[in-house]
Formats: sequence, structure tokens, C-alpha cells
Amino acid sequence: MEEKVKALQHEVESFLVKSKEDLENFRLKFISKKGSVSALFDDLKSALPEEKRKLGKVVNDLKQLTESKFKTFQESIENLASSDQEIMDLSLPVIPNKTGNLHPLNLTRYRIIEIFERLGFNVSDGPEIEDDWHNFTALNFPENHPAREMQDTFFIEKNPDVLLRTHTSNVQVRLMKNQKPPIRSIMPGRVYRNEAISARAHCFFHQVEGLYIDKNVGFSDLKQTLYHFAKEMFGKETKIRLRPSYFPFTEPSAEIDISCLICHGEGCNVCKYSGWVEIAGSGMVHPNVLRNGGIDPEEFTGFAFGMGIERITMLRYSINDLRLFSENDVRFLRQFKSVV
Repeated sequence: MEEKVKALQHEVESFLVKSKEDLENFRLKFISKKGSVSALFDDLKSALPEEKRKLGKVVNDLKQLTESKFKTFQESIENLASSDQEIMDLSLPVIPNKTGNLHPLNLTRYRIIEIFERLGFNVSDGPEIEDDWHNFTALNFPENHPAREMQDTFFIEKNPDVLLRTHTSNVQVRLMKNQKPPIRSIMPGRVYRNEAISARAHCFFHQVEGLYIDKNVGFSDLKQTLYHFAKEMFGKETKIRLRPSYFPFTEPSAEIDISCLICHGEGCNVCKYSGWVEIAGSGMVHPNVLRNGGIDPEEFTGFAFGMGIERITMLRYSINDLRLFSENDVRFLRQFKSVV
């Protein structure tokens, strides 16, 4: 039995502990109730009486040695953990510390604001939950207009009508009521429409509208403002055209097209082989809208325009699917640098 104790003592002294797992293995092998040292005490019970005293001292010394080694190992592991010096593979590459970046819609929004601020426009905001007057009636929408129906607008309640705004034109009405001309402002924000989600449409999107009201404001002012915006946003080679259109809140009205950035006017599937891509709607503010805002149309005139930030962003970065903006896929989002 003495030889067995010496062999076990040598094993205890040569055991190496470098981690918490090694420490637990040491405890299980030598100290636990089913460990090697505990087994020696069981063997000691069957020894001859004259040998028990001598062997008992040897086994007890081994037990104290084992417990002392375990305590030393335990303190060593705890010290390493507290000083963040746990054993690690120093050959592994360093984990890069990547910083986040702005969403592409925010990048475009900030760029639009920057362009119009240089033209003297300020930035205004309004509620996303709106009443019928500010969203439709004050903007010269007739009572039977399709946009008032449930299939186009998200109504929260009826009689009185409360809804999620379908455009940021509601801010224009509030500006005219609370501010005397001259008024020169843009209104970026989120809007909602009951549309089927696809690569080109979503039930919510972002819009920026502009309003300029003063004495002697003409259509030429509108055209030059939009011409300057297109050049600044898409490049000096960009061409712009205005097509006659209809909107309840402007008269005359025009759709705004720019030369296709993909094919440069030669024709492709993005521009439907026309060489042009629509970016916004615009026109001179309707006299009824001015009156509803408390402004005399005989004294003041103005123009308004509205564009989707998603559409501008898709053209700016050649993105072909609107849904990418709201899917939160980091593989898509990390492609955009945080510069305006």
C-alpha cells in the first residue's frame, strides 16, 4: 500500500492545472468522494491493526498535500481571471472594432435638407396622426376623392375622421395657419398608404415636401429650384423635364422627371426604355389651398413640390428593391458610408 501511496503522490505533484477545466478534473480525480485519495482511506480499513497507524499518517499527509495543491491551483486560476489574463490562443487574428453607419434613407434625407437649406428653406415637422381637415379638405381634396376611401388611407376612426397621414402636406396647412408669408420650408417625414408591399411600393415610406409662398412667386421659380436640386443631388450632367399633370392642391401641376442615371438616357428597364425617371410632383399652390390657410391668393402666390426619399435613394445608389430599406439586413446596410 505504501507503493500505491507514493505513486499517487507523484501523480498529484506532477499534475498541471492551466484552466478551470483542469482544476475541476484535479478535484474529481483526487479530492472528491470517489477520488483516488478517498479510495485509500477505504483500503486502510482492511489493513492490519499494527499497520494502520503508520499507513494512516502517510495517507493523511497525502490528503493534506492534495488539498493544499488544489487551493493553490484555485487561487492561481482566480487571479488570472480577475486580471483578464486567462490563457488564450495569441495566434488568433484581432477582432476588428467596426463602427456603425447611418441608414441610406437618412443619408439621402440629410443631403436633401442640406441642398434646400442653402436655398433659404427651413425644416418643419408635423404629426403623423392627422385629422381629415389638415390631410385632405384644406388641400382641396373633394369629398369623393379616391384617396379618402379605406383602400388608400389608414383610418384610425371615423366621424370625426382621424387617420395616418398620407403625405407631409399636412404640415404645409399648419404653416400657413401659423405663419405669415413669406414662407419657405421643406417638410421631411414618414407617411402611410394602404398599398401592397412590393419592390416598388410599401405601406409606409418617407417623403419630403416643399412650400414657398411670397409675392410674385411664379412657375419659373419652381422650375429653377427643382433644376438646382436635381443638379446638386444627382450631378451636373443630369437633365430635368416637367410634364403636365393634375393634383388637387396645385394648379397648374407638373410631374418632375430626370434623365435616367442607369442608362444615361439611352433606355433601360429601370426607366422603362424612355430615358427618364419620375422623382416628384409639383405645381403652383391652388388658390383654394391658400384661402384655407388664411392667405389671400390675390396678394400672394406660391409653389409646392413633393418627392419620396426612397425613390431618390434608389436612384442615388442604384437600388432596385424598396423592401431592402426596412429589412434590417446588415449586409445591405453596411455598404453605405456615413457621409452626406
